[in-house]
This record gives sequence, structure tokens and C-alpha cells, in this order.
Amino acid sequence: MPRSARLVTVAALLAGGLVLVACDSGASGGSGARRGAASVGDPYFPKAGNGGYDVSHYGLTLSYVPDGNRLTATAVVTARATEDLSAFDLDLLGMKVEEVRVEGESAEFRRDGQELIVRPSETLADGRTFEVRVRYSGSPLTITDPDGSQEGWLRTEDGVLALGEPTGSMAWYPGAHHPADKASYDVAVTVPKGLTAVSNGELRGQRTASDGRTTFFWHTAEPMSSYAATLAIGRYTVTTSTMGDGLPAYVAVDPSQAAASRAVLARLPEVMRWAQDSFGPYPFSSVGAIVDRPPDVDYALETQNRPVFPGAPDMETLVHEIAHQWFGVSVTPKSWRDMWLSEGLATYAEWVWKEDEGGATAEESFTALYDHGTDRFEDLWDFPPAKPPGAAYISDPPVYQRGAMVIHRIRQALDDDDAFYDLLWGWAAAHRHGAAGTDDFTAYVEKQAPDVDFDEIWTDWLYGEGRPPRP
Repeated sequence: MPRSARLVTVAALLAGGLVLVACDSGASGGSGARRGAASVGDPYFPKAGNGGYDVSHYGLTLSYVPDGNRLTATAVVTARATEDLSAFDLDLLGMKVEEVRVEGESAEFRRDGQELIVRPSETLADGRTFEVRVRYSGSPLTITDPDGSQEGWLRTEDGVLALGEPTGSMAWYPGAHHPADKASYDVAVTVPKGLTAVSNGELRGQRTASDGRTTFFWHTAEPMSSYAATLAIGRYTVTTSTMGDGLPAYVAVDPSQAAASRAVLARLPEVMRWAQDSFGPYPFSSVGAIVDRPPDVDYALETQNRPVFPGAPDMETLVHEIAHQWFGVSVTPKSWRDMWLSEGLATYAEWVWKEDEGGATAEESFTALYDHGTDRFEDLWDFPPAKPPGAAYISDPPVYQRGAMVIHRIRQALDDDDAFYDLLWGWAAAHRHGAAGTDDFTAYVEKQAPDVDFDEIWTDWLYGEGRPPRP
């Protein structure tokens, strides 16, 4: 599911009221250094991400008090300059920034909407690895997307759930919030007595102070897009286990959803075995789930290592979000225009699961959707999956359902299931922990099957307007 940002302007001149004229304009100084770009130019979220550097690691130290929705935090961002930088931007919406230091030295900074503009005390040379420390606090914002859904910092009955697709993570920590810029994470979260803090990766430990407040230490070694980062704070029933192949699993369920979730979550090992048979080796070092209350969130999301569910999931939703760990989380869309690559493949995984469970075959699912899809999805043929008309449409049925139909058309064209599953394995392996776009995918498919003509699929099904001719 995608989420996007309603921009809330929070302008402040700090650090003694200094106006960074050269930095703001992007003009270069005598050394040729300049401010990095304020975005990466995403076609649907033009303010997302930042230019001039690549992030390699986020170290977040957070302390949260639900009463008053108060977050006190320090973010340490490690990055490598990709050009000579006199200044650079971090995405951070809301929150009060109290101090910024670059390489241990105090840095000038100012705010411009979601941009935190930082000017270090000296130029950062192209290729240099540097560390930015941001100390900040406040009440993180809930963001309303163009499609009306909510992301960012979602208050729950007993805490909070932080979700980031597509840009909501900028509500609770500064960074380069675009899917193409991935990093490892260490997250230390301190919460009041009786609450649990769940994030991505593996729980490395927890420590309880004399006042009952507990700090949870989470580590994510594999690269992660900020949209796949999560933080859940509340009263959870936690189950830890080990899959048959030794993969650790951490499942956190709101007690009100425990009974209803038990049967489906018990099949997680089975789903993982099936997914690895279908898509290749699992790309991460742990797995799990977070199940919250339906009133607290109204969509599932493929957060890395442990997807989030709005209440007890059904089997199709569990399969969809687990498939996303390969398609969408490990192989991330290069831009939000490429959303169909994530959602189409995850939706197709649901079809294959039904087929392998003895239900409708993928061919039957495709035919039923072609013949009767508008009975359920009135806008199924409104636009092609690779060309949503705007940010408000990237989670609409043409992206999900018609995206899955593109994948099935490829399977039909190959006319060889071994070749088809080899293609899925190869795609997941070729871009493991990276980002890829639609052009990358079509080129990959054509290279894998040079004797097959895919032009009609690309023209009519991927990019064509209206309902394509019956295949």
C-alpha cells in the first residue's frame, strides 16, 4: 500500500538567525562546492529524497511518552558525498530541531517545509564519508496522503504505529526518504513501563531502568528503504521462534487480535517455505509480523522483516505481504511510478498460492478478472499499471490487479513454468537489496527470453490505455 505526504510547512531560522544565501540558491562557491539537490525528482513525490549523498546507516535513539505524544530523539546519519557539498538537505516534517553537528562540529541549519537544510563548517568533498547528528523533539505528525490514507506517526489506543510508505518516515526521523536510498539501521527505543517497542531487523537486547522504563535495541543489517521502516509501541503479545531453516521469527500481536490471528500466523513457516520455492532465497535475516487493532490502522504494509496488519490477517494478505519481502522491499521500486512492479508481483503471488493450494489456477484468476473484473474493480481499465495518472492513484486496482495480469501474460508468453519461475528467481537475485524500474524489468525479461516477442504485452497491457484485446 502506498502513502504520500500532505506537506506541512514548518519554517524556522535557527543557529543565530543566519541566512544561508549561497546554500539556499544552490549557487557554487569558489571551490565549486554547492548545496546538494533538495530532492531526487520523483515524478509523483517531487520533494522526496535528497541529492548529493548516499546514506549508508541510520542510528536512532528515541524516547517516547504516549501521554502528550512526546518524542525526544537523536539521529546519527552516516552518508557518503557524491559531489562536493557546501550544504545538503535532510527530509524532516515537523519536530523541533535543537542541534545539528557534522563530523562532530556544530553546523548551521534552517527549515523550509519538509527540508532540513544543513551547512557544515567545511566543504564535504566528493567521495567523503561523513556523519550528521541531529537532536530533535516534539510531537510527530500524522500525514494524510493524496489518496486520503494516513501514514507517518499513527496514534493507537496504547501507543503509536509509525508507517512510512511512501514518505511517512520523515515524520519521526531525518533522512533521505526515497525508496532508492537504502541503509542499515540501529534503533534504540525507550518506552514507559508495560509497553513494548517493535522495529525492523533483530532485537539485540533490552534494558529496564529503576523507574520501569525499558529500552529496546533493534538492528537491521540489510539495506532498507525508509518507507519499509516501522516502529510499533504498545502492549503486545510477543512470540519468538525459529523456522525450520534456522531463520528467527518475531511476531507481535495486540492481545485483542491474538485469538483471531493464531491459525493464520501459525502457517507463517509454511508460507515462507512456499515463497522461497517460488521466488528464491529469502533476502533477510529474520521474519515475523506486527498485528495491531483495526481501528488503529486500516491497511497492511510490507514493512521489512515483519509486515504490519490491521487486525488478524487472512491467508491471501499474509502471502501478499510476505511476497513483498522479495518484491518491493528487497527489490524496491526505483520511483513511485514503478509501484506496479511491487504490487503486481505481490498480487500475482496470491494467485500462485491459490493455485498451489488446489484452488483456482492463475489462468482462471486471470480469465475471471479479464471477463468480470469490473464487477469488483470499477476502475480496472482506467489507466495502465505503469502509468498511474498521479500520486493519488498508485494504490488503485490497475496497479495491483492489472499489474498481476501483466505478470501472467509474461507467463503465458513463456509457455514454460520452469522458465517463468527461473525468471522470478533471477529478477529477485539480480536486484537483491537494490532498486529497479519498469525499464529495468522489461529489459531483463527480454534478455532472459530473447526468442519471445513481448511487444504486445508491453504495448497493450503495461502501457496501453483501456481494456487490452483478449489474449
